[in-house]
Order: sequence, then C-alpha cells, then structure tokens
Amino acid sequence: MEASDGDLVNAARGGDREAMQQLVERYQRRVLAVVLGMVGNPEDAREIVQDAFIRAFRGLDRFKGDSSFYTWIYRIAVNLAIDSQRRDSRRPTVEYDEALPPGEDPIGSGGVEMGRDPFRSVRNRELGRRIFEAIDGLTPNHRAVILLREVEGLSYEEIASTLEISLGTVMSRLHYARKKLQARLEELL
Repeated sequence: MEASDGDLVNAARGGDREAMQQLVERYQRRVLAVVLGMVGNPEDAREIVQDAFIRAFRGLDRFKGDSSFYTWIYRIAVNLAIDSQRRDSRRPTVEYDEALPPGEDPIGSGGVEMGRDPFRSVRNRELGRRIFEAIDGLTPNHRAVILLREVEGLSYEEIASTLEISLGTVMSRLHYARKKLQARLEELL
C-alpha cells in the first residue's frame, strides 16, 4: 500500500530521508515537464526543479497542509521558473537533436520511429516544434497557466492555489493565453 502525501510529509518533517525521496520520485517528472515548458532549456529546468525540492524540504515546517504537497511543490517550482525568466532576458529554446534516442529527447519527440509513417512522424515533430515556439512566445504568467491546465491537467482551483492567484485571474489568463496561441497557430488550425 502506497503512503499518502500527508504521511510522507509528516515523516519527512521528522527527518525521514526515504519519505523525502518518495515525494521527489512521485512528483519530479511532472514538475520537470511544467518547468521545461516554461523555461525551454533542459539544464535550467532540472536546476529549477532541484532548487524547488530543496526549498520545499527546508520549508516543510511552514507547509500548513491547506493544499496538497503536489500543489505546494508546483507553486514553488513555477514561481522559481518565473523568477528565472525575469532575471534572464534571453529565452533559450529546446534544441531538437534527431540523433538522440526517443528516451533521451527532453520533450519526447525523438526521431522517426520504426514502423511509423515517416511523413506523419516529420509532420508531428514540426507541429510540436511550432506549438512549443508559440508557447515560448507567451508571457511567463500566461505560459504557467496554459501548461498547468493543458499539459498537467490541473483544475482551475488547483491552478489558483498553485500560483496563489484568484480563480478569476486563472480564467482570464487562460482566456488570453489561448487567444494568443490561437492567433500564432492560426495557419495550422
């Protein structure tokens, strides 16, 4: 039987390193996916995620449990990603290297897969590249809400809690982010 987040947090507060490790393993990949979508650079994303978990574990005494650990770690990571973007005026993008095996591609697009239609693979990879470019063109706040909603599938309430903004602000940012994406991707629709 798998331990709940609450049980793991309580154990981690007591210094249980195994509990901390289980929380990292449970959420690291999902948090990394959102942060990578925000910053576009795999090394920067991994560094931000590592920093987010370090800050979370150092601040476990301040975690009240009003939200889930999942929401709390996302909030920390997204805020760090936004801060990173504000500090760094350049916006690095994910570089695609078709020589990488599919398991090593930072966003999982890989090269042309065996047994698949090569035209379809190339078209899908191009579509993915253009979507990531469009998302990269959004402001950090719009990028955060669109990734949390569309990639991670968080509810509006979870996004509001994660980003510490009102539900109305979530809806507004999503509306404008979707309109901007639609305008940038109009020829593909």
